[in-house]
Amino acid sequence: MTKEQKDTIIKQILSIRDIGKTNMFDKSTVQRLALNAGYYELVSFIEENPKEYAHIIMTGGWKDEES
Repeated sequence: MTKEQKDTIIKQILSIRDIGKTNMFDKSTVQRLALNAGYYELVSFIEENPKEYAHIIMTGGWKDEES
């Protein structure tokens, strides 16, 4: 995944979080809100990488970028 793609995912996660309509651990609701917002990258990311998504919402960062 490129840095631009990662940045897009983080921005979309933050945008959904800022809406304040769901617990971010409720992946299906996050995906629905993301779909309604046109955040197709986030919808796919959650489906394909649920553990990485959980890591991001708990830590604010990517696993491979931690030291």
